[in-house]
Amino acid sequence: MRACDRATLATAQRGDAAGADAAGWPYPSLVLVALDHDGSPLLLLSGLADHSRNIAADGRVGLLFDGTAGLAQPLTGARLSVLGRVAPTDEPRHRERYLRRHPDAAFYAGFGDFAVYRVEVERAHLVAGFGRIHWLSAGDLGFPKVELALAEAEPDILAGMDETHAAALSTLVPPLPAGGGDGAGWTVTGIDPEGCDLRCGGYVARVDFDERTHDPESARMALAILVQRAASRGGADGSR
Repeated sequence: MRACDRATLATAQRGDAAGADAAGWPYPSLVLVALDHDGSPLLLLSGLADHSRNIAADGRVGLLFDGTAGLAQPLTGARLSVLGRVAPTDEPRHRERYLRRHPDAAFYAGFGDFAVYRVEVERAHLVAGFGRIHWLSAGDLGFPKVELALAEAEPDILAGMDETHAAALSTLVPPLPAGGGDGAGWTVTGIDPEGCDLRCGGYVARVDFDERTHDPESARMALAILVQRAASRGGADGSR
């Protein structure tokens, strides 16, 4: 979930939009997603969109996180269907975290019809490949609680990272496809208890910490370890 920057959102269709005979049918749509520190999905939705109007009538939603991109046999890859209830959130750090994950969304995030929503996960259905299928509770997903000190320090930690740090961390993720990226290089867009998120143009990547962190100091130490590891591989200058 943390590695994905988009998902398929399923809502229950209202009858007044597509006709009474469509009421209750699942309505899928593509959404961009960020995750809070505790793993709760965050969405930026327009109140004018059908899925938002569906949510206003029924807050139960599904989100499909697809981890099969690039596989020759996609059905052997992992995907997770998350079920939960969604509601608008006025928490400033939710908005800030979403916009760091999706900087281009800042163009329309200020429009009056847009709001940030948070999904309270209740259960999930994991397909990890052929025959590896499990229903999971929210607790089974193993996400940490929100450590406010770390969440509030996240902007300062990111501000202290320069292009050299991001270039070093990028050597710990698979290389971009030929011609990938936009020439701007990688940036670190988020820090959470389990790792950090990176973006290069339309591509995102995830680098996990060796162990879960709980405060700003341990997060900074975990980042330093990752950067040192990349440097030891000869990657601090961006080489692979």
